[in-house]
Amino acid sequence: MRRTVFNEDHEAFRQTLRAFIEAEVTPHYEQWLAEGQVPREFYYKLGELGVFGIEVPEEYGGAGIDSFKFTAIQSEETARAAVSFGGSGVHVALCLPYLLSLGTEEQKQRWLPPFVTGETMFAIAMTEPGTGSDLAGMTTTAKLSEDGTHYVLNGAKTFITGGVHADRVIVCARTSPPKPEDRRFGISLLVVDTKAEGYSVGRKLDKLGLKTSDTAELAFQDVKVPVEDLLGEVDKGFSYLGQNLPQERFSIAYGAYAQATAAVEFAKKYVQERLVFGKPVASFQNTKFELAACQAEVDAAQAVVDRALEALDAGELTPAEAASAKLFCTEVAHRVIDRCLQLHGGYGFVNEYPIARLYADNRVNRIYGGTSEVMKMIIAKDMGL
Repeated sequence: MRRTVFNEDHEAFRQTLRAFIEAEVTPHYEQWLAEGQVPREFYYKLGELGVFGIEVPEEYGGAGIDSFKFTAIQSEETARAAVSFGGSGVHVALCLPYLLSLGTEEQKQRWLPPFVTGETMFAIAMTEPGTGSDLAGMTTTAKLSEDGTHYVLNGAKTFITGGVHADRVIVCARTSPPKPEDRRFGISLLVVDTKAEGYSVGRKLDKLGLKTSDTAELAFQDVKVPVEDLLGEVDKGFSYLGQNLPQERFSIAYGAYAQATAAVEFAKKYVQERLVFGKPVASFQNTKFELAACQAEVDAAQAVVDRALEALDAGELTPAEAASAKLFCTEVAHRVIDRCLQLHGGYGFVNEYPIARLYADNRVNRIYGGTSEVMKMIIAKDMGL
């Protein structure tokens, strides 16, 4: 379909990124998959490329471009190559909005320059063992010291993307008990130095997909966090999470759309080259109908993400719109990638084929950032139901 969301600057960035992936990622990707993470030094290369600084204001070393479109292109190009940049997506798409909107001038001066270069990688820790999507039920605590100079952090988090390599983690913790009428009250955001005494990284989780993304368990035992590292106001963390969830969910929606698009291209190429009964698989009517149906679904998903992308850049993307985009695009990607894998036959089940990696990587899209069921609840509420 004809697109109008990207201009010449975006396309120039796409070509630069594509060349970078071909030179710096694809030749090493099998090794990264085996190791279960990208090397820490890779983030310095992304910093040199300018990926981390696009949306960071110029006074802190960035390009000062207030647009999600360059991140969207990154989703398309990594899906096209069936690769991942590890925890860098969380660093930019999830953590940066909190730093920009809530950080004081002193905090921005301290954190953003090394954010841009990759010297300081960020992650965010919300989910706890046993709580899942119920963030209001978190039990990690941060108690203010008697002298008021620091918080004492205790608790545990799980499913933390980028948790192994992170230098700073935005930790959601209870600084006050919940109110009877508002169990969301009392949560604050602390930017924790991973070198602090009492901070520890537990297991690096062995996941079905996203193998190069270092997803870990974290534990905090009497970790001292200076009050200067409180992000935003105390006890108002839950409202901050709600403000940034639309972008997080849209980024997942866009990534799913990009994966579905790539799956159609992988399948199209495969069926044109693969011979069965002396004829290309692409010559059979069933193959044509299957790929045509997949393309129609991808076209619909593209219309959804393009509309939402423009709304996000304009500051107008609502929680319900983001939930709708995530629900639709992740379900489309699930169907399309499964059908494209089927067209590969037995080879679709072999990991050396990119469709197999897409299949495994895609499955989490309907879970993290809020499950499909949670998205339906948000949409229904917006409908007045």
